[in-house]
Amino acid sequence: MKRLCVYCGSGSGLDPRFLDAARTLGRTMAEARIGLVYGGGGNGMMGTVAQTVIDHGGHVTGIIPASLLEIENALETISERYVTNGFHERKMLMFNLSDGFVALPGGVGTLEELVEQLTWTQLGHHEKPVFIVNTAGYWDLLLAMFDRMRDQLFIRPGLDTRYFVVDKVEDVVPLFLKQRPSKKAPPPTLIRA
Repeated sequence: MKRLCVYCGSGSGLDPRFLDAARTLGRTMAEARIGLVYGGGGNGMMGTVAQTVIDHGGHVTGIIPASLLEIENALETISERYVTNGFHERKMLMFNLSDGFVALPGGVGTLEELVEQLTWTQLGHHEKPVFIVNTAGYWDLLLAMFDRMRDQLFIRPGLDTRYFVVDKVEDVVPLFLKQRPSKKAPPPTLIRA
C-alpha cells in the first residue's frame, strides 16, 4: 500500500473546510510515506493536496493531458510528471500507479473519476479501496442517490459498489493502511466472433 490517487476539484470551493481537508490529507499521506497520484494541476484543491505532500517531504506523481498543461497550471515542483495524449490514457495511468482512491470535494470531473472506480469495483475489475471524504456533508446527496439506486434495485445484491465513507479526512490514511493489497486484475481476453 504505497500510493493513493486523490480526485478533487481544480477549484477551491466556497467552504474553507474543503482546503483544510486537502491540506490535512496531504500532510497525513506524507507523514505515513504514502505517495500521491493526482491530476497534475496546481490550482485549487488539487494543487493544495500536492503542494502539502511536497512541503512535508512526500512523493507526488502528477498525470496531466497535454491539453491541460496551461489551463490547470501544471505544478512544477512535483516528484514526477507524466504528460498524456488524452483523458483515457491519463485515467488508466492513474489507476495503474495507485493502490487506492480518495474523492475529496470537487466538480464533474471528480464525480466522473469516482464513479468510474466504483463501477470497476462493482464489476470486479479491481479490489483497491475507494474512499469518499464527506467533508461538511459535501457528498450527502450523492450517497443518498446511491441509496435510491439500491432501493430501486439498480444496484442489486451481489453487484454492490464497495467504498468507505469518512466524515473526517484524518481517517483516510489509517483506514487505507489497514487494507490488504489488492489482486491484480486479469488482462482482458480478446474473443473473436
